[in-house]
Amino acid sequence: MPILDKVLIANRGEIALRVLRACKELDIKTVAVHSLADRNLKHVRLADEAVCIGPAPSMESYLNVPAIISAAEVTNASAVHPGYGFLAENADFADQVEKSGFIFVGPRADTIRLMGDKVSAIEAMKKAGVPTVPGSDGPLDGDSERTLGIARRIGYPVIVKAAAGGGGRGMRVVHNEAALLNSVQVTQSEAAAAFGSDVVYLEKFLQKPRHVEIQVLADGQGHAVHLGDRDCSLQRRHQKVLEEAPAPDIPHDLRQQVAEACVNACIEIGYRGAGTFEFLYEDGGFYFIEMNTRVQVEHPVTEMITGIDIVKEQLRIASGLPLSMTQQDISFHGHAFECRINAEDPRTFLPSPGLVTTFHAPGGLGVRVDSHLYDGYTVPPYYDSLIAKIITFGESRQVALARMRQALDELVVDGIRTNAPLHQELVCDKAFQAGGVSIHYLESKLED
Repeated sequence: MPILDKVLIANRGEIALRVLRACKELDIKTVAVHSLADRNLKHVRLADEAVCIGPAPSMESYLNVPAIISAAEVTNASAVHPGYGFLAENADFADQVEKSGFIFVGPRADTIRLMGDKVSAIEAMKKAGVPTVPGSDGPLDGDSERTLGIARRIGYPVIVKAAAGGGGRGMRVVHNEAALLNSVQVTQSEAAAAFGSDVVYLEKFLQKPRHVEIQVLADGQGHAVHLGDRDCSLQRRHQKVLEEAPAPDIPHDLRQQVAEACVNACIEIGYRGAGTFEFLYEDGGFYFIEMNTRVQVEHPVTEMITGIDIVKEQLRIASGLPLSMTQQDISFHGHAFECRINAEDPRTFLPSPGLVTTFHAPGGLGVRVDSHLYDGYTVPPYYDSLIAKIITFGESRQVALARMRQALDELVVDGIRTNAPLHQELVCDKAFQAGGVSIHYLESKLED
């Protein structure tokens, strides 16, 4: 089957430019859709065709499904790449794309639904042999005694989670029995308002876990591979700040065992495309929390240590081709870090949109910058504040970290504020340099 001939990129910013570059390498024509506020984005200027799909607010543009489908129709695109965020994990959107006669560059809609519901995802992972957090093994019902009994069995503290939640929303930690039933009711009410579903479940709350995730590729034809793991434990308000690959200080046998379980799970559920299994890791144990059915912001660190272009593989798989590699073909080499540079105050974290008067990207051996910035670009106030990703690679963790320190020193973004000073502080932090900090480390550090 021939490779896709024209792809509509249903996103903006650095990921849209990233997808465009992969398409160009594969000689695929590109369509950029954009809001009125984004007509000067770099990928819009570089795409073969560009279509304005609405005003600045996301609901009227990047989340406007009929407008995106119409843009695909008028440009005669063959496929839609959703990037990450916006509609990337929206099963209804994937459905609509396919029913309108286009290829969705990602998993099938039913797979997105399966993995988007935390309860069904955990059930599917248990069936496939992926380790999960001790919990209620399904949704909580109205039986108070059953709920109390589950919590006693797994031990306090526990966490009440919305089945349809995500991004750190729809969860509540409970430290004792007296607070449990009220916490369940409050979380149910919040989940119904935020996600349209009041289904909640219960899990053991791990005290100081790390966030370790495993990248997979599967062709939906019975073949799947893993591309190793990443550590994404430096987080603020459940949002990742700095990532690395591979995750430091994890026993090789355990790493292999869990990665192989993820590959088996992909085959079991008929997964298609790129995906990421996210785990909490504590005291030598991996505990599945969710699967992201899209390309991740932090995918470059995996590309650096494997040499595999994840976005190009997404496009190949979407075109109906089998995986271009087997697990035996994949080798891991060196270490990589990624710093997410946001247009925000490094102390208050308030957004800092505005005119970029000067942008100078760092360079040198082992340095990669994924960014849509340029001199004279105006960062709009309407969207996510991510403006650049600095990725460094080295033969060892120490070399990669030294290159990141230098890269951050070289970075120049004038006219707006960025969180680069925070990253400069983090890469010099003794605990982070040693490796293996928990998901609570950054927030504790910021409170000091």
